[in-house]
Amino acid sequence: MNRLPWGEPRPEGPRRGRWSQDEIAHLQDWYGLKDIETLARELARRPQSVQRQAELVCRSARRSGPWTAAEVFELKRYLGLATQDVIASILGRDVAEVRRQISELGRVHCDGPWSREELGQFKRKYGSRSDEDLALIFSRRIEEVRALALELRLAKNKVFLKRHKPKQKTSMPRWTAESLRQLRELYPSESNFQIATHLGRSVKSIVSKAHHLGLKKQVERLRQMGRENIKSRHGA
Repeated sequence: MNRLPWGEPRPEGPRRGRWSQDEIAHLQDWYGLKDIETLARELARRPQSVQRQAELVCRSARRSGPWTAAEVFELKRYLGLATQDVIASILGRDVAEVRRQISELGRVHCDGPWSREELGQFKRKYGSRSDEDLALIFSRRIEEVRALALELRLAKNKVFLKRHKPKQKTSMPRWTAESLRQLRELYPSESNFQIATHLGRSVKSIVSKAHHLGLKKQVERLRQMGRENIKSRHGA
């Protein structure tokens, strides 16, 4: 990473002094969604400096009273990634109010099939959130969350496992010569989900191994994936 997120050349050492508008904008976009150490690396600042600036940025007017739909949406956006203290500072609410609203989320349950939009969001969020937080975010029962993750062949990412389950060892089957042969054969033309189902692995495992082997999708398959993504975003 030889450039800062907004394209400016990365300095050799930590940046000091006044924060630029680009730095503040990046911090506002990602504080609470990424940890302080990650933001410090991205901004080429010391973690202590990032933490101080984040606290200054969050000194907004305090709010009280009923929660708006926009506030609940923002709460769900940070839930599972930021502590309740950080969420409270970002939203301008007391920690007690945040706790009460999170508890309120647990009382709401949706039934019926998952929408395309929900499925897309679920795939993006699953690796970095606990099943309990996902149940709150999507207003679903935890059994539904786990069943959908199994159906979609999803897995938690390494950062999540390191933070929340440091002693847990993940036991994925070893890649055999036969499974590698099938991966090379299927990867160019089949979807990652289909390959994961066929080989009994997670989609993340398929993507990681394919990247390691330098495998590529066929041009037509990439075009098809692009069309599927557009349809998913627009609910077609």
